[in-house]
Amino acid sequence: MSETPQQSRKRKYRSDGPTPTWAKRTIDGPGVWASCVKGKEKQTVGELYDLFESLASELWPTEGRDQTEGHRSSEDEDLGGDLEAQVARELAAIKRPRIEKRFANCQTNTPCVVFISCRPPVDPVKLIMTHAENVRKTGVTRTKYTHRLIPVSGTCVANLSEIHSLCRRTFSDPTQAHKYKIELRTRNHNTLTRMDIIQEVAKCMPGHYMVDLDDPEVFILVEVFKSVCGVSILRDYYKLQKFNVMTLANEKNVVDDFERGAGRVQGKEADDTKPTGVALTSEST
Repeated sequence: MSETPQQSRKRKYRSDGPTPTWAKRTIDGPGVWASCVKGKEKQTVGELYDLFESLASELWPTEGRDQTEGHRSSEDEDLGGDLEAQVARELAAIKRPRIEKRFANCQTNTPCVVFISCRPPVDPVKLIMTHAENVRKTGVTRTKYTHRLIPVSGTCVANLSEIHSLCRRTFSDPTQAHKYKIELRTRNHNTLTRMDIIQEVAKCMPGHYMVDLDDPEVFILVEVFKSVCGVSILRDYYKLQKFNVMTLANEKNVVDDFERGAGRVQGKEADDTKPTGVALTSEST
């Protein structure tokens, strides 16, 4: 029995967002975890694509990508809107070398959770740190449904031997000593205990790194989701509100609103302290 066009369209999506042919079926490689509004996973993926591409074009501009985009815009202006020009444009697009996408959505099959994989040269830590700093300074998130963004420099299967290998590859800074703290979050995972994971990660830290839970210089982020573990090392985790962009934006906007409100209150108090004509008259009498 052949399926209707409506049934065919429904097959393209799952509960956690869009999964067309370009979506990965497994969580793989460096990338960014994102928590979002329930039921808005598809929209979150779309807005993160736009945001990440915009940031990546500034941080890691690629000559081929910029030339291709400029070539397309010039073609649109030169060829106009007639039919033959449109056909020629489509043929040229088919023959043009394909540029690999820098970001890919990976299926999580879980509401409120999205994972965007990053291709080199994109560094997910630098990407999210840059965005979080921008939000902290401007109060503008550039997203509507995204709550929190967690970058991971690599992923592996969530077992102790694989976690050990991944941490050894990620935490390779033999030059500087740092005070560190491990921030672990597990979701939909009950195979390894928190203490097992923390102890295994601690074994992989360079010898000159020292644990400091009160005033750490760097944070070791460990994200365990189902059977996948991701890790990264970064600074200013608490200062940037654990990369919760909505909290960062609200914090900035509240401060701005308070300063504007304080100015009005101070101005009003100054006006209230000025002597009035009635008061002067009563004192003279």
